[in-house]
Amino acid sequence: MANSRTVLILCGDYMEDYEVMVPCQALQAFGVSVHTVCPGKKAGDSCPTAVHDFCGHQTYSESRGHNFTLNATFDEVDITKYDGLVIPGGRAPEYLSMNASVVELVKHFSTSGKPIASICHGQLILAAADAINGRTCTGYATVGPALIAAGAKWVEPTTPDVCVVDGSLITAATYEGHPEFIQLFLKALGGKVTGANKRILFLCGDYMEDYEVKVPFQSLQALGCQVDSVCPEKKAGDRCPTAIHDFEGDQTYSEKPGHTFALTATFDGLDSSGYDALVIPGGRAPEYLGLNQQVLNLVKEFMSSGKPVASICHGQQILAAAGVLKGRKCTAYPAVKLNVVLGGGTWLEPDPIHRCFTDGNLVTGAAWPGHPEFVSQLMVLLGVQVSL
Repeated sequence: MANSRTVLILCGDYMEDYEVMVPCQALQAFGVSVHTVCPGKKAGDSCPTAVHDFCGHQTYSESRGHNFTLNATFDEVDITKYDGLVIPGGRAPEYLSMNASVVELVKHFSTSGKPIASICHGQLILAAADAINGRTCTGYATVGPALIAAGAKWVEPTTPDVCVVDGSLITAATYEGHPEFIQLFLKALGGKVTGANKRILFLCGDYMEDYEVKVPFQSLQALGCQVDSVCPEKKAGDRCPTAIHDFEGDQTYSEKPGHTFALTATFDGLDSSGYDALVIPGGRAPEYLGLNQQVLNLVKEFMSSGKPVASICHGQQILAAAGVLKGRKCTAYPAVKLNVVLGGGTWLEPDPIHRCFTDGNLVTGAAWPGHPEFVSQLMVLLGVQVSL
């Protein structure tokens, strides 16, 4: 998976949290080089993000998300070096659409015919750049009137996962459409996926880390894998609250409420033999999941069968409680080192924090900045490949 494609993500303050990080880390895991920029900011600066969720009210709720660190400088962008553009939604597009430099950049991508993937409210920027006149597109429902006024052939988002393709333009309604959205963009970049006929199980719990469930979950779906999620004492359609763990200059991570995560399967009566791999997100959920004997039995089944198990951050607390780390090498969030060592594992220092390791059928990571390595190492064990 050589880095033969480079894409640009157009960021702004209070862009939707999932809508920037999931495409960013999924594409990186697939071998695409990703540059992230924001007007008025440079590489190393950060953008605050917004968590938009659907909690039964007449419109989405908003709370503060992760801080997203940029890796490139807007004023230094040379669009000739990029193969595609991604525009996240959230509130950022409202003000970015008034920025002449942003509008000009999007116009250049549009007239060049390079793939543009825009989601949710991101299409407001396309409208400002006259990039949707006569084009078929969708978006979050409330942006429909503006897009129609800009000359778009509007497709009503009858479900949150609606995606539309018109030539080199890919649009989606919300982050629930990420799997198809990313899949279509990867295809537009010339990417081909093989070996994705796999079934993956996610072991979830209340207050698992927000990114650590959604990013790998939707990344694997984007590859074409069938992905299920379960939580003890919950059934398909139930939801788990998540926690946003971030690094904001304190002696340990901060916590904020994250999105709610919908489960796709029921824990009770689960037949794990039909799954090819197990993924364990971190966050606070592993502390209590490690006390559940059914959870520990499930983990033991996957480990003893030799099927891939991928665990990140505090997820290794469950591995230690299940007694499956004896004689194994692994990493974890540094504060979980005690659990790993007491569980008989050989500690591997996560330096830098995005470092991930594979030991036989076990993939471990320290924290969500390591998702690209985490997902790509799991892909190797699954035999899933992306060619670009």
